[in-house]
Amino acid sequence: MLDLALFLFICFLLVAGLRRPYLWVLTYLYIDIIAPQKIGWTITPAFQVSLIAFCAAFAGWILVDPKRGSRFTLRQGLLLALLIYCGWTTISADFPEEAWFKWDWVWKTLVFAIFLPLALTTRLRIEAAALTMVLSAAAIIIATGMKTALGGGGYENLYFFVNNNSGLYESSTLATVAVAIIPLILWFTRHGTVFPPDWRVRAFAYALIFACLLVPVGTEARTGLVCLVVLALVSLRDVKRRLTFLVAGAMMVTVALPFLPQSYYERMELILGYKEDSSASTRIAVWKWTYDYALENPFGGGFDAFRGNRFAYHMPVKEETGDHTVSIEYREVVDEARAYHSAIFEMLGEQGWPGLTMWLWFQALGLWQMERLRRRWRARSDPAEQWQAPLASALQVAQIVYLVGSLFQGIAYQPFIMMLAGLQIALWVYCRRYESRLAVPAQVPVAQRRPRRGGNAVAAGAGALR
Repeated sequence: MLDLALFLFICFLLVAGLRRPYLWVLTYLYIDIIAPQKIGWTITPAFQVSLIAFCAAFAGWILVDPKRGSRFTLRQGLLLALLIYCGWTTISADFPEEAWFKWDWVWKTLVFAIFLPLALTTRLRIEAAALTMVLSAAAIIIATGMKTALGGGGYENLYFFVNNNSGLYESSTLATVAVAIIPLILWFTRHGTVFPPDWRVRAFAYALIFACLLVPVGTEARTGLVCLVVLALVSLRDVKRRLTFLVAGAMMVTVALPFLPQSYYERMELILGYKEDSSASTRIAVWKWTYDYALENPFGGGFDAFRGNRFAYHMPVKEETGDHTVSIEYREVVDEARAYHSAIFEMLGEQGWPGLTMWLWFQALGLWQMERLRRRWRARSDPAEQWQAPLASALQVAQIVYLVGSLFQGIAYQPFIMMLAGLQIALWVYCRRYESRLAVPAQVPVAQRRPRRGGNAVAAGAGALR
């Protein structure tokens, strides 16, 4: 029954797009985030719904959309250059079969991120895309929060809609995204127009934020805790009553601590005692190997080049003796084919120094553009000009949270984050276009006067005043 409902819902969106082709863009956002083809088991997986929506979104824009206001920006150019470069490294990859498998979804992610800003040319379209992304992610987040509240959490024990460790269904990625979209959810409680912010919208938004806060607890992802701390620190920038904010946050943490499971405390303790954690020790060893690999292969080894790594590191092993004394012995551990667990080293190992430079430039440009919009638009008094700065700030904070979380995860091409980047580009283009219209002085039509001809001079002058 669930499979049939998902299939009929997708069919409804595709049919509705015949009247409003922009809905096909939203349909692809929904499918790419929540992956209904993985949730269903008979009908939905039988059709390439993702590919159908992908092609429909492009076809609708090319054939029907008026394309007024569409602009190609430097950030889109960087993504295009990165796309071409990734294609070149894939052809000469160290592990061709695995590289082509990753390329199969990376190219679609990059192409859609380049295309998305071209379709988001109005406030309504930008807001509709952001709302679709938040609600699609909310479907997973709410389910995760409910399972956590009912005691079903735990590291690698919290099951989502599907038993799949990719996309938003990977625990650390979901924790990062859940924390990152909190500022965007708050933006809808103040500036949303699709659903005007009344008490119902605010109640749902606050409940969703609570579910977002439960995700790092339920998944027991250490990255989630780091992202929460970063979000709290960055939020101080826009908070009017900072002392009240800090006191309220401290009170919430104090109240929540007794309800956290012991396993959560044990996981978080490994942040400080990382040298005693095999996972953290492995990551550091992989990062060292990747740096040395990039020195020998400056153009990278293509997707999944980590499969060629092999390294040894020392791990402390505690042993208790009969007289209750503890001895620590360092043993050598040999490991191989371990993933990067960092977007920085993922780019460095797979695309080399050129790819890492393009990726960092793309991210830095996004932070700078959103900061510029936030400063230029925050003091405006016109009601039509008061939503841009808060949205720029929300998207910037989301990117900062992602960048911190990506230091410990290989999510350089994460589709949801690339969609957020598309929203940033669309907002940047919209604001620049809006300001350019204001800068153009109004053109006052000049009446055409007829040449005066004797006694008709008065009549000619009267005609000019009509």
